[in-house]
Order: sequence, then structure tokens, then C-alpha cells
Amino acid sequence: MDYNTRLVILGCAMLGAVCGLLGVFLLLRKRSLIADAICHASLPGIALGFFLSLAMGGQGREPLGLLAGAALSGILGALAGMGLRRFTQLKEDAALGIVLSVFFSLGMALLSLVQQTESGNAAGLDGFIYGNTAGIVAQDAKLIAYVCIGVTIGVLLLRKELQLLCFDPVYASAQGWPVLVLDLILMSFVLLIVIVGTSIVGVLLVVAMVVIPPAAARFWSDRLSWNLGVSAAAGLLSGVLGALSSFAMDRIPSGAAMVLAASLLFGLSMLFGVKRGIVWRWLHLR
Repeated sequence: MDYNTRLVILGCAMLGAVCGLLGVFLLLRKRSLIADAICHASLPGIALGFFLSLAMGGQGREPLGLLAGAALSGILGALAGMGLRRFTQLKEDAALGIVLSVFFSLGMALLSLVQQTESGNAAGLDGFIYGNTAGIVAQDAKLIAYVCIGVTIGVLLLRKELQLLCFDPVYASAQGWPVLVLDLILMSFVLLIVIVGTSIVGVLLVVAMVVIPPAAARFWSDRLSWNLGVSAAAGLLSGVLGALSSFAMDRIPSGAAMVLAASLLFGLSMLFGVKRGIVWRWLHLR
């Protein structure tokens, strides 16, 4: 196994594990779809980053510029969703649906303009949409490692606060805890994972890695500590299996391979999970 392959497997494993860890709190907070909104909201930023790079004399494909644009657009999308919920009578699903559809439509329109530029043919931006593990180099792996380690440390340090926020936000607010600040911190963690995940899974499929592993963990235990461990392990295993599958079958996108691997683990958990698995429940009833 060559050096680049090991880098890709390591990056996918770290991303999958952190997505699983963070996804537990989003699932408990009933905010899993906020990751979807942030993913789609980052598309216009990628296109705008490309145009800004061209305007400054660059080639338009500089990864840092594209990721900075995606981060800014994702922040605007998250704030727009939170603003619609806070200052209007809209329900959360409606607010997220509006943000998701508007930003995604704008992103697709801007990407169609990118394809018409002289730089040509989407300028390699498909890798940011569908994932491109083959393009990961040592610098990318270091960035992924730094972000994943930072988010993991942040989640573990704020575990008690996030647990209180997820299980009883009304009580947390009554006790003087800054619920809005904690929500913003949680959304910031999601944004960081979405940004670094674009180079591996793509902006459209990061949400699956945030949702599927914690959903699978729910079939094994009701305890938060166990859910965190099982979800992180499922995400890590999905990343490794997805990376290996993507290399074994060149035409399968890395993001799709990781999501399919996570879906397989979810199916096994749904059947054989010792807490809510279909097989175990049937045996218990027997």
C-alpha cells in the first residue's frame, strides 16, 4: 500500500469518526438536518471563491480560496436558518428547507457560470461536490487531522454542556446556561467538519456521515457514552471501508462508497443491535 493510499485511508477514518461523534449530539438535539443545510449552503461559496480567485489573477482552483468561500457561505446559511426560526413563526423543517433550496439553487446557477468561463469545464470543482480522495496530499491530511482533533477535543470538553443542551434546553436556559452560544458552538463544529469533508466526501454527502453512524448507534444502547463510542467507531469503519472500496473500484466516488459502507453498518445494526435490533427484539418476544 503506497503512501498516498495510507493518507487517504487515514483522512477518511478521521473524518468518519468525528462525524459520528458530532452527529450524536445533533441527533439528540434534533438538528441533524442543519448539517444538510450547511452542506448545500456552501455551494455558492465555492463558486464565488472561484470567481474571486480569477479576479485576483489566480487560476480559480486554489483550494484555500474555495474552502474559505464555502465556509463563509455555510456560515451565512446557518445564520439564515437560525434567524428564520428565531424571528418568524416558521417551524425548523420549513426554515431549513427554504435555506437549503435557495442556497443550493444559487450554487447550481453559479456553478453553471463557472463551466462557461475560459478556465473551462467546472475547473475541477466536481471534487468539492462529489468528493475526491485521490487528490488528497500530505498538506490536506494535516489540515483534516488538525480540524478533526480540534473538534474532538472541543466536543469532549463540552460534553456535559452539550448533553444538557440536547436533553433539556429549557432547563439549561432556566439555570443560566448560554443555550444560544452552545448552539452556535455546535453549529461551528458542524461547519468545520463540512469544510474539511468536501475534499473526501463532497459537500452533498457529508450530511450522511453525520446522520447515519449515530442513527446506527441508537440500536445498540441508550447511554450517551456508548452512543458516542459506537457512533465514532461506525464512522471510522465506514471511512476505511469507503476508501478501500473507492481505490479497488476506480469509478466509484469516494463519498458514495463511504455512505454506502455506513448504510451497510446501519442495516446490520438495525437487524442485530442488542437494544433495538429487529432480530433481538423478536428473540426477546419469543
